[in-house]
Amino acid sequence: MNRDNNQIRALRVSYEKSHLLEKDVLQNPFDQFKLWFDYAIKSEVFEANAMTLATCGSNGQPSARTVLLKEIMEEGYVFYTNYNSDKGVQIAENNKVALLFFWKELERQVRIEGQIAKVSKEKSQDYFQSRPKGSQIGAWTSPQSQTVTREELDSLAETTQSKYADESVLPLPPFWGGYIVKPVNFEFWQGRQNRLHDRISYEQNTQSEW
Repeated sequence: MNRDNNQIRALRVSYEKSHLLEKDVLQNPFDQFKLWFDYAIKSEVFEANAMTLATCGSNGQPSARTVLLKEIMEEGYVFYTNYNSDKGVQIAENNKVALLFFWKELERQVRIEGQIAKVSKEKSQDYFQSRPKGSQIGAWTSPQSQTVTREELDSLAETTQSKYADESVLPLPPFWGGYIVKPVNFEFWQGRQNRLHDRISYEQNTQSEW
């Protein structure tokens, strides 16, 4: 074993900030998530809305990347992306996904598994046109999951910017919009000393009970 691997083996953090007991959590996991999420924002966790999205297409190969939570709805969690991306293709093939929120400053994480669906075109348009114009241009410009040089990407952005120079908002791209992840189970994790971590899981028994 080389020195680098020895250094990796020695990387350890002692989790000592809090605990998680069943008597302390709320009955509904959506309420418990909102409690933790609000606390993460209040604690100024860096990009508290960043979440790892795991998908798996028809070839059985899992894939994961970070996306941003943009809305909490009664039935699930919403993010926006390019429907032509690799994740969009995998979602079209398999609507079962997983989310992971990791708030290292709080030594907490939340795992969510569920099913995913597109939100309405109206909701996607409303969010898209609320974004800064530069972000709207980026959505129109970026050929997701395709090989492109930096020069080509910059050229595409300049062309789009010129096309809509006199517009305050751009139209919604037909290939861009939102998804909602509707959970079927949650796991709340709190780091503890000596790797004896606390975990509380919720599973959906019926449409309204956990």
